[in-house]
Amino acid sequence: MTTTTGRGGQDAVVEALLARSHRLGADPRNTNYAGGNTSAKGVAADPATGGEVELLWVKGSGGDLGTLTADGLAALRLDRLRALRDVYPGEADEDAMVAAFDYCLHGRGGAAPSIDTAMHGLVDAAHVDHLHPDSGIALACAADGAALTRECFGDRVVWVPWRRPGFQLGLDIAEVRRAHPEAIGCVLGGHGVTAWGATGEECEANSLFIIRTAEAFLAERGRPEPFGPVRAGYGPLPVEERRARAAALAPVVRALASQDRPQVGHFTDTDVVLDFLAREECGRLARLGTSCPDHFLRTKVRPLVLDLPGDAPLEEAVARLRELHEEYRAEYRAYYERHAVPGSPAMRGADPAIVLVPGVGMFSFGRDKQTARVAGEFYVNAINVMRGAEAVSSYAPIEESEKFRIEYWELEEAKLRRMPPPKPLAARVALVTGAGSGIGRAIARRLVAEGACVVVADLNGDAAAQVAGELGGPDRAVAVTVDVTSEEQIERAFAAALLAFGGVDLVVNNAGISLSKPLLETAAEDWDLQHAIMARGSFLVSREAARVMLEQGMGGDIVYIASKNGVFAGPNNIAYGAAKADQAHQVRLLAAELGPHGVRVNGVNPDGVVRGSGIFASGWGARRAAVYGVPEEKLGEYYAQRTLLKREVLPEHVANAVFALTGGELSHTTGLHIPVDAGVAAAFLR
Repeated sequence: MTTTTGRGGQDAVVEALLARSHRLGADPRNTNYAGGNTSAKGVAADPATGGEVELLWVKGSGGDLGTLTADGLAALRLDRLRALRDVYPGEADEDAMVAAFDYCLHGRGGAAPSIDTAMHGLVDAAHVDHLHPDSGIALACAADGAALTRECFGDRVVWVPWRRPGFQLGLDIAEVRRAHPEAIGCVLGGHGVTAWGATGEECEANSLFIIRTAEAFLAERGRPEPFGPVRAGYGPLPVEERRARAAALAPVVRALASQDRPQVGHFTDTDVVLDFLAREECGRLARLGTSCPDHFLRTKVRPLVLDLPGDAPLEEAVARLRELHEEYRAEYRAYYERHAVPGSPAMRGADPAIVLVPGVGMFSFGRDKQTARVAGEFYVNAINVMRGAEAVSSYAPIEESEKFRIEYWELEEAKLRRMPPPKPLAARVALVTGAGSGIGRAIARRLVAEGACVVVADLNGDAAAQVAGELGGPDRAVAVTVDVTSEEQIERAFAAALLAFGGVDLVVNNAGISLSKPLLETAAEDWDLQHAIMARGSFLVSREAARVMLEQGMGGDIVYIASKNGVFAGPNNIAYGAAKADQAHQVRLLAAELGPHGVRVNGVNPDGVVRGSGIFASGWGARRAAVYGVPEEKLGEYYAQRTLLKREVLPEHVANAVFALTGGELSHTTGLHIPVDAGVAAAFLR
């Protein structure tokens, strides 16, 4: 069954499919991020013959319905796709059918076809939606899901027992459609729902009918408190107390989740999570693990759950987390060894992706912030599924062996191999002070471009927020307002970093100020202010950074943006130059102290950074121009002409040096100062 269309009609079919996908994907009640797929069939012109050809447009592998574009659709010829039924070798060899989809593509074909392509192509309906709504999965994962589905929907929605996604599942659903002409869709055991329709509007309406009817059924039919009563002492801590506890635990938890490879973290303390963690049945249900393939591929088969109340002594909680982590790794390896067969992909890592702390919340982890955040969102979906299933029956996820078959599926392994290689600073978290403008802003931009998550710290909170927004928002950068002369504000800034990204690996001491005056005009207040910000401020920031880095046990980098003036004795500059010399020696002192912990401390000595510089814009430039007897607008040129290279230094050049020190190529370098001054012989390091 297809929609007849010409070239303009073909575009209309695609546009309508995208619009439907966006509507469905915009509501988390309908499906999770990157979960499910939609399709439409139509007739288009064959560019080779000029004749008509029936096509299927379906969301490709890895896309997200809410943000789907035309490039994210796979376009396949229906005649070739349906002809695969005649050569299907059977379920034992059905993975070979995914490779066959490539030979069904129309022209360049668009996106790579997903494993669910057969479901969409073989069902005799012009439009098909396959979705992962919490309400539908709750029925799909209930112990008596078949009976509940019939009670909920009658003959309109048919139960399909669990089967791993693939060609055979597509054949099963096609047969349901043929054998039950009155049905509008089906519930897929352990998995999700599929709906169809003769038009896009009808298909979408059928999908929403299934989802909303299941929601109402669970609400009306379900028993109260399906997770059991609240355990004494396991209720949520007050907001400020639990956020403080989360920040205190974050470096340790991230270290545990990063034993096999570095991970970025995300913290969630929503009511849904806190209520689940407070209930009697939390431990039992958490051990059963998630069920929908989209869930456990991102959350692993089960989470790590701390079995202590939220107000347990911090040292006791940390010690118990370490014990539970060792048990988790041993159990995960045993799980792998129970089910691995010759040819199974190697074990990818035994650390948890989800760590649950009663009274506090959930830590989730991934290769980047978005992956970590989405893993947490998927576990919230899993909690909703468990609640729904327990409300009307009992939660009964698919067998562990089936989870393994999907987690270590060669098709999933192939998807991982198609991913681009990680950037040099992937999974690293940076905090840059003075990042609201000038050099700090350029450093933040470079670090994000190289894959890092960045905390944009600045005394000017509005400027910090603007830079964080420019860098891509909370999955890449967050803003904090911090006065580096305040211990309390520095502690709060690092706590914000820990809650946003799980830890801190790279700190850049860039915050600075300068008052250019001769000795006799330099007031004690001028001296104190510059030393408070640059010398004392760098010390305080580095001390807090070291505390976090040592707790993580993952090494790290501290970089000081010092100055040529810390080496070269220029005129009328005693307070600034002395403060910069203090910073320069802090580099050497901390490199010696922190080296045994794998923390490298290095410095960058810029000079003459005029364009884009916050310091120069604040009046420093005018005063230095007066010292040298040149117009302020010519100061950059003046600085360039006095260098060996005769080149002007820009903020981006300082950022390049920071990346050179932290990007991996200088992994055995600490205690170094890199001049970024276009060559000032008097400032050569000796």
